[in-house]
Amino acid sequence: MAGMTAPQSRDTSELPRVTVEVPVLSIGAGPTDYEDLGRHVDALRKPGSLHMTLLHIGILERLAADIFAWTKGRMPAERAALEIATWLRELPVLDGFLGKSDTILTLGGGRISSLEVVVPQAVHDYQTLLLQGLHVLLDDLGLDYIDDFILSSPALGYRSPHWIPHVAVGKARAKHQEPIKIETLALEFGTSRIRNEMSLPSVV
Repeated sequence: MAGMTAPQSRDTSELPRVTVEVPVLSIGAGPTDYEDLGRHVDALRKPGSLHMTLLHIGILERLAADIFAWTKGRMPAERAALEIATWLRELPVLDGFLGKSDTILTLGGGRISSLEVVVPQAVHDYQTLLLQGLHVLLDDLGLDYIDDFILSSPALGYRSPHWIPHVAVGKARAKHQEPIKIETLALEFGTSRIRNEMSLPSVV
């Protein structure tokens, strides 16, 4: 059966990663407030690249291959990728919001320094909606034991079912560094968007 054909193996390391995120529009009262974080963090990221990830899809081709393997070939990878892309494009948009942070956490396996951000309840509700929607989508694609799949899929990359609102700002100076308290910073976020949306497949 054509639908049982395994996706062709190829190097996907350079393919774009897909996420649902909100951009950071401002931190603190001015540029120096952000630059001061360099006292605690190495390789401080450029302010224009800062964002908060609400849902990590990862490299779509890898996720589609994970789905193909989990369903033992019943769900073709190409169809899975198209269904995920369609679902992402139909998601409601989260309006911009304000947050605040007074803590630097070490995440990403203990190597990434991030601002832990206090966000409005509406943001938590939206992130929950995304996960619930992903759960329904995977069920529609024929997956069983969906929670296990979400936590074990290398493409999705979830290490914990608990979401911590955060903004990655640079490299930690020590692996698994203890949280660092800082002066409270106000953060402004823009409306939600799909990172690398142009890379998603479309129905021809």
